[in-house]
Amino acid sequence: MNDIVRADGRTTDQLRPVTIERGWSDQAEGSALISFGRTKVLCTASFTNGVPRWMAGKGTGWVTAEYSMLPRSTNDRMARESVKGRIGGRTHEISRLVGRSLRAVVDMKALGENTIVLDCDVLQADGGTRTAAITGAYVALADALEWGREKKFIGQKAQPLIDSVAAISVGIVGGVPMLDLAYTEDSKAETDMNVVVTGRGLFVEVQGTAEGAPFDRSELNSLLDLALAGTVTLTEFQKNVLGR
Repeated sequence: MNDIVRADGRTTDQLRPVTIERGWSDQAEGSALISFGRTKVLCTASFTNGVPRWMAGKGTGWVTAEYSMLPRSTNDRMARESVKGRIGGRTHEISRLVGRSLRAVVDMKALGENTIVLDCDVLQADGGTRTAAITGAYVALADALEWGREKKFIGQKAQPLIDSVAAISVGIVGGVPMLDLAYTEDSKAETDMNVVVTGRGLFVEVQGTAEGAPFDRSELNSLLDLALAGTVTLTEFQKNVLGR
């Protein structure tokens, strides 16, 4: 299977070129510009000392996320959702996914009564925007937490970050399981899946859909094996960027 060459020259189990530019934003407490091939997402983390009113006095913090796509992140211009007057269902869904993924690796009690908001803005889309957003947002989150510690909003011995998290897409294209689908592959995939995994190899979320014929257990296993291998590589990227 690995000797099959894809349109961009990759093998079936190969990621697109990945880059993570840590600290891209001068203003944000944490930030990362991440690229999965031609897909580019800017992730910023904003740290606020305090929590929403409904959480006040409980001694726990909150981590949430917002996702959006710039008008010309795609081939044709999209109208801004803020101009439309409503946020689309896809945007809501991905925002919640990113938030859940990051909360899975944060100890809210160790965070204390602080709030971190992750903004993931797609600058250029070529498939895998949500998985790139999660992977990049983790780096921004890690730096925002250290900022909070330096400012003494978080205890010096507290360990709010309990693991890392990364995500990747997999799918079956032309009957062949493949890792990290670009848009041309994603658009014609018989099965499309997004997998979120912690640094310890635990699943946070598996989103899988058969676009054509249903997939069987052996195909599911192949896709999960590909995803796990991909997230191991992404976790190493994150560690190297963060110097850990």
